Amino acid sequence: MPILCVIGDGQLARMMQTAAIELGQSVRVLASSLDASAAQVAADVVLGDYTNLDDLRAVTAGSTAVTFDHEHVPNEHLETLIAEGINVQPRPEALINAQDKLVMRMRLKELGAPVPPFASIESVEDAEKFWNDVDGRVCLKARRGGYDGKGVWFPGSLEELKDLVAELLANGTPLMAEEKVNLVRELSAMVSRRPSGEVKSWPVVESIQKDGICWFAIAPAPNLKPELKEQAEHVARKTAEVLGVTGNLAVELFETPEGIFVNELAMRPHNTGHWTQNGCVTDQFEQHVRAVLDMPLGSTELKAEWTVMANVLGAPEDPDMPMPERMVEVWKRFPDAKIHFYGKGHRPGRKIGHVNMSGTGDVEELRRNGELAAHFLVHAEWKDQ
Repeated sequence: MPILCVIGDGQLARMMQTAAIELGQSVRVLASSLDASAAQVAADVVLGDYTNLDDLRAVTAGSTAVTFDHEHVPNEHLETLIAEGINVQPRPEALINAQDKLVMRMRLKELGAPVPPFASIESVEDAEKFWNDVDGRVCLKARRGGYDGKGVWFPGSLEELKDLVAELLANGTPLMAEEKVNLVRELSAMVSRRPSGEVKSWPVVESIQKDGICWFAIAPAPNLKPELKEQAEHVARKTAEVLGVTGNLAVELFETPEGIFVNELAMRPHNTGHWTQNGCVTDQFEQHVRAVLDMPLGSTELKAEWTVMANVLGAPEDPDMPMPERMVEVWKRFPDAKIHFYGKGHRPGRKIGHVNMSGTGDVEELRRNGELAAHFLVHAEWKDQ
């Protein structure tokens, strides 16, 4: 069978492996340890470091295609692999837009995509100028490496901004800044694209954050104006096509009173797409595998009017009740709940799983039920009792 090599050992690689099994595909994972999330379930595991070129050569040898569950592999290593005949999907020229937030902002602006005002921050003077340009509405970002709310700062004063920038630049952190938007809510538009050009879209979803982490998703996004829905889908499709993205592309968006703005890009399966596992004919993990192997893409039609996804995030202290017992209690109350766990141990705030629920009619009731199920899995107690 074709060998799909996945660089990365987290829950996204784990769920790609599950999807690949059903397609009859063989997955090889580059993992840091045998107890990593994906390594627990993959039959073909190579231990190594994704920043080490020799380790990358070892795991990709003989593969049909190489893909990722994160964006942190050095692009110079990927260029070397491509020069040596390895089929990397997505390619570095696309992936750089998910690795470097300033590069992404500049490229999206060239494409005519809606982005907030932004600037490269090379000095304290740059920061002060941008603060004055946007009347203090500053969101400071590390250009590389940030995720789940890390690497993002909202300084409350000019002095705080100047001190923060001085400290971060002294520590070697490349920075950019953008104007803080008048946020109504966050949205996510996802597409998948094959190397040969076929593109399929999923419905635009609402993403709800907690402490900078995507905590909840509602699909489709309730009460989304048709013109904003159309614009979000167009931006995602055009971005995938013009940047040459292969596999999945998640376009995180801000909805504001002034319209929508692109927040960030991810070129892999994404937290805001987990709902597709139970809400769509073809989920994001199967579609990503199909896409990077250049197989025909599957239908993205909805299987239910609404689907909600709630992340299961580690509580400050793990309850005594074993997780399998918590799952049983959730199913007793909500037999239709679909629980997905990642094989990760407890740590406060850590993503250890998610629960999907689908239904018809009252989306607010479905949302409450999803919140209740996730809360019980986290705390071993019902929030409404």
